[in-house]
Amino acid sequence: MSARSIDLKVIVGLGNPGPKYTETRHNAGFWFVEEVARRYGGSFRAEKKFFGELAKVNIEGSDIWLLKPQTFMNRSGQAVKSLLSFYRIKADQLLVAHDEIDLPPGSIKLKTGGGHGGHNGLRDIISQLGTKDFHRLRIGVGHPGSKDQVVDYVLHSASKAERSLIDADIDDAVRIMPELARGELEQAMHKLHSK
Repeated sequence: MSARSIDLKVIVGLGNPGPKYTETRHNAGFWFVEEVARRYGGSFRAEKKFFGELAKVNIEGSDIWLLKPQTFMNRSGQAVKSLLSFYRIKADQLLVAHDEIDLPPGSIKLKTGGGHGGHNGLRDIISQLGTKDFHRLRIGVGHPGSKDQVVDYVLHSASKAERSLIDADIDDAVRIMPELARGELEQAMHKLHSK
C-alpha cells in the first residue's frame, strides 16, 4: 500500500459511551461514523467480543466496518485490536475518526501515521496495535487556550455555532467516502482539504 492509496476496511469513531457523553466534543468520532452509517444504510448493534457497537456498510462495492468502542476513550485500543485481529485486518486498512483540539471547528484533516498528540484514544490504539501507521480523520473541535482546561473542555458540549461548523465538517468528510472506498487517498485528501 503506498501512502497515496488506501485499502479501507474499518472506520473507528472515537468517543465515550452513554447519554452523558453523547453531545460532548470528545465524541466527534462517534458523530462521524453515525453519519456514515446513516448515509449508507448501516445500523449499529452491540458486539461484546469487539467491546463496541458495530455496523457494516457497502460503499462503491466495498464492505466497510464501522466501530464505536464502548470501553471509554482511554481503552479504545482494546476494541480496535479485537476487531482487526478477528478479521485479519492490517493497521493501514484502518481509519480512526477523532476530535482534534489542535484544529478549530470548521477544519477537518485526513492524515496517515503520526503520534497521538496527547489524545488518549489514539494513545491506546497505538499502544495496542504496536504501530502508528494507520489513517486518521482529525475533526477540529478547537482548544480552550490552556492545556490545564483540555479535559474539561472536551467533556463539554460545543456551542451551537461550533457544533454547526463541526457538523458541516463531518458532512464534507462523508462526501469523500466514495474516494476512500475506491482507494483514492490522495484525491480524498485533496477534495477535503481544499473545501
